[in-house]
This record gives sequence, structure tokens and C-alpha cells, in this order.
Amino acid sequence: MDILKEVSIKGTKISIIKGDLTESGADAIVNAANSYLQHGGGVAGAIVRKGGAVIQEESDKIGYVPVGECGITSGGKLKARYVIHAVGPRWGEGNEHEKLQSAIRSVLTLASSKGFRSIAMPAISAGIFGFPKAECAKIIIGEIAAFLKGSASSLKEIAIYLFDEEIIAHFIEEMGSLGKEANGV
Repeated sequence: MDILKEVSIKGTKISIIKGDLTESGADAIVNAANSYLQHGGGVAGAIVRKGGAVIQEESDKIGYVPVGECGITSGGKLKARYVIHAVGPRWGEGNEHEKLQSAIRSVLTLASSKGFRSIAMPAISAGIFGFPKAECAKIIIGEIAAFLKGSASSLKEIAIYLFDEEIIAHFIEEMGSLGKEANGV
């Protein structure tokens, strides 16, 4: 795990980390899920392989989550106690920007309502769902900043776990903008 960039907004540390999301010891990790919470491939598949079948079993009980919303299960055998399953949009389905914004807000709202102090998330929708990486970074960082500036939150740490060099560069660029803004530049 390599911390590549950090900024702080209203006492909450936001980090870009190159590493394995499933190794995070945050209160909750965020899964980039599909609406039916079937965790076969990508980040979702890795989470279930490492966390165990209980995550899929609990997801099956939830059943369906609309695009732009999220559900929550236990973390099974993961270091994280919970998994928040955020359903981001597939590129080309329409209103993708608003749906991704909604998914990120839903995650942050749920995490705060549960009193979580830390969450770790991937670049939701930027993998097999095809969301353009630069736009994904801008939306995720922007929504995190807006949420933290706009409301009181229990969250003290938000880590974004990435591994693809191209998307890492986009997230670092967006974080640089945040750092300048936080420092009044």
C-alpha cells in the first residue's frame, strides 16, 4: 500500500492509495456493485473471494439496489467490518454524471449515518462499467469535498484505492485542485 496524495477537509483526511482495497482496515470498504448485487467480477468479485460467501448471501437478501444508491452487508472475513455496495452507472445508459454523484453521496450519507470513522473506496464505474476515468475522478473527489464541506460527518478518513496508473494520475490531479482550494490558493 502506497499513499500517493493526501488532503484534509474540515478534519477529514482524504487519501489516494495505490493498493488492494480488500486489505483496507477501514470501518467499511465500498464495492462497485451492479443493481442485483451479484459479485462475480472486478472489485466485487475480489471482495467476495477474500471476504467469503457470507457477503454474497447477505447481498442476495437485499436483492436489488437502484443505480445511484447503495446497500450494506457485513465484511465477512475482510479486515473491514462492513461492505457498502454502491451501484454506479454504466457508461451510455443516460444521466451517468448525476447517477455517479448520487452513488457517492449515498455512500457518504450511509457511512455517516452509521457513525463510521473511515471508509475505503474504488473508482466506482471506471472499470468494466466504462465511465471515463478523468470524469470519474472529478466527480468522486468533487462529491467527497462537497459532502464534507456541507455537513457534519463522523468520517475522519476517506481512502480511495486505485491500481491503474492512468486513473491514479487523474485522481492526483483532482486532489491537487482540492489542496489548492483548501489552502486558499
